[in-house]
Amino acid sequence: MAAKRPKIIKKDLKRVSVKPNLLNYEKTYRSFSYKKVEKELAWLGKGKLNAAHDAVDKHLNTWRKNKVALYWIGDECDKKYTFLELAQLSNQFANALVEQKIKKEDRVFLFLPRIPELYFSFLGILKTGAIAGTMFAAFGPDAIYDRLHDSGASVVITSPELKPRIDKIRKKLPDLKTVIVTGSVKVNSRKGEVLFNDMMKGQSRNFKTKEMKPKDKAYMLYTSGTTGKPKGVVHTHYDIIHQYMTSKWVLDLQEEDVYWCTADPGWVTGIAYGILGPWANGTSSVVDARRFSAEKWYDTLEKYRVTVWYTAPTAIRMMMKEGSKLAKKFDLSSLRHMCSVGEPLNPEAVYWGLNTMGLVFHDNWWQTETGGILIANYPGMAVKPGSMGKPFPGIKAAIVDEHGKIKKTGKEGNLAIKPGWPSMMIEVWKNPVKYKEYFKNGWYITGDKAKVDKDGYFWFIGRADDVINTAGHRVGPFEVESALVAHPAIAEAGVIGKPDEMFGEIIKAFVSLNKGYKPNDGLKKDIQHFMKRYHAGHAYPKEIEFRDNLPKTRSGKIMRRVLKCQELGLPVGDISTLEDD
Repeated sequence: MAAKRPKIIKKDLKRVSVKPNLLNYEKTYRSFSYKKVEKELAWLGKGKLNAAHDAVDKHLNTWRKNKVALYWIGDECDKKYTFLELAQLSNQFANALVEQKIKKEDRVFLFLPRIPELYFSFLGILKTGAIAGTMFAAFGPDAIYDRLHDSGASVVITSPELKPRIDKIRKKLPDLKTVIVTGSVKVNSRKGEVLFNDMMKGQSRNFKTKEMKPKDKAYMLYTSGTTGKPKGVVHTHYDIIHQYMTSKWVLDLQEEDVYWCTADPGWVTGIAYGILGPWANGTSSVVDARRFSAEKWYDTLEKYRVTVWYTAPTAIRMMMKEGSKLAKKFDLSSLRHMCSVGEPLNPEAVYWGLNTMGLVFHDNWWQTETGGILIANYPGMAVKPGSMGKPFPGIKAAIVDEHGKIKKTGKEGNLAIKPGWPSMMIEVWKNPVKYKEYFKNGWYITGDKAKVDKDGYFWFIGRADDVINTAGHRVGPFEVESALVAHPAIAEAGVIGKPDEMFGEIIKAFVSLNKGYKPNDGLKKDIQHFMKRYHAGHAYPKEIEFRDNLPKTRSGKIMRRVLKCQELGLPVGDISTLEDD
């Protein structure tokens, strides 16, 4: 079955609206200039801008003023907000923050579920010139403390149900002056707390947005490494230029689109492509705040006539797990373009999208530190299932050795980017040494291992510390995981290298099963036979462990390091970004 599937899938151009110049990728790549794109930004003054103004307020002098910007879906009701309403609500919140004496570069954090207040509050923070920080609603007190303490946040906005977690650590946060609680009912009110609705009452709907220099700080996110505490990655208002262009050219967002990015704003995708990028293009966005279920998601796609869908491999695999019959119950004919991010997309998921929905998932690659998509499968471009795609125009990517020398085509090495793109992080908060570690020999070193083929497509192999060396063979875990999920019984797979006296390392796989399959020794042998037959004799898992669920971050990445630590009995370290099952 797997051997008969095409290695290249050509996209049906009738289903996309990509600009004609992108159809000639090579020509566009050579001629692209961010300086030319700057003319499309809404500048506030000479050399001054504000990302929130570019995302929302610039539309108020156009026909988009009364266009729906946000379709919000909750458990009990649905709401919608126009660009005018988002502008006015964010202005009111900005005025409320000024009353709280918030000034430029103060840190204001959001610890909220995906309620509407999260979105217009984020914009309001940016309008004041303060730095916005976002946290997942799943964070516990320790994870919240790490972020609020390290950032020196002076304000946090939260909800009544999440506030008790902040209460537990409040005394240890001397910089935290104000806790703003959404809703209008006081919950165990303490000194320095104020109700969100009370703050908003009587506030003007007008606000003079702070004029910022392009490299002034706008927002920050904490990302976990393999060891140590989470680090604060800081981004600027100039990020908007890259997010605007990649939303237009990679996500192919157009005026008439209804777009759904499933990412939470606690993750960089939820900011770059859930708020700033799509709204800068004047696109209507969907936010479904309900807990995941495949049936609910299909219903959202159908009910709102979603045309462009941006989601994560984990979500795709969870929908695959429910089977294609469920998808066939819904009218998904409005969809014309589908994209994926968060971790490399397995080829099996690409084929599933094509067979189930008649569309190919277009994978793309970037990081919290990069602030926007850097390598992508473009609409109108032939897709090689499993590939990251090609660099975005203006981005120079290469595979380099430890000395920064570019490696030959097809050779594995460090994925590296030439610094200087608009959305590149400007600092690691209070950690200049860590920031400098990212840059070596004139390159930004991503920490990922990859290779590039003769057609210029990049292929992810694994994180630098994830690559498995078994019997002298270097094996990328993603490659093995992709082969595993092609087995009909397997829904998800995570692979690690387990120390072995004879082979150096053996491959151990942790898998969750699709409905209708039960774990047993016979199935293990069948999977191993399948892997030897369709993958490679040296790269099949010698050990397989069945699990109901695999540890994943909220952004959908399978946490291999957690699996490895659990297997070896080592301390797991920071797991604050794990999803809550």
